[in-house]
Amino acid sequence: MEQDLSNYRKSYEKSELLLDTAPENPMELFQKWFYEVDKFFNEDETNAMTISTIGLDGFPKSRVVLLKRFTYEGFIFYTNYNSEKGKAIAHMPNVCLSFFWHGAERQIIIKGKAEKIAENLSDGYFESRPRGSQLGALVSNQSEVVTDRDYLEQKLLKLEKAFEGKEIPRPSHWGGYIVKPIEIEFWQGRPNRLHDRIRYELQNDYSWLINRLSP
Repeated sequence: MEQDLSNYRKSYEKSELLLDTAPENPMELFQKWFYEVDKFFNEDETNAMTISTIGLDGFPKSRVVLLKRFTYEGFIFYTNYNSEKGKAIAHMPNVCLSFFWHGAERQIIIKGKAEKIAENLSDGYFESRPRGSQLGALVSNQSEVVTDRDYLEQKLLKLEKAFEGKEIPRPSHWGGYIVKPIEIEFWQGRPNRLHDRIRYELQNDYSWLINRLSP
């Protein structure tokens, strides 16, 4: 099978990113962009991000997760610690996050180190989740092979009965990670493929070195 995609083209003309107006801290620019995309552009899930890890087999792997909080310190998401991504992070905490907001013609690429957040913070978020999502965290041994979907649905029914009228505790194998950035690149699509690229690199004194990159 073969399909020629060489005629797929799009002109990017919605905005610009200038070095002289870039803030000193990249998290301020991230917050600004996130707000603008969330409020003014037609994105289904603004907080959807791709996380890339290096697996135990030495291969990179990327998948989409949901950003649940960001601060000056970093980016927080939640998952099963025993999942493929959890095992990869335990083996190699260096990860890459990326956002692509098609409607805004913007992309952000984040290099950083992932580490588990405090258990009480994971407890607090787990308690805020819908009951079905809480049960789902107990049902799924994420990334493990299962015989069929019926196995999962039967396990869910049993847990629904077991926890009927009771609080559902957060399983110890489920919780949050924070990715602390060491480099963040902002990409704004521009006409003629002369895109704007601004890169922030964390320095030893925790300031950020800012440079414009060639598209």
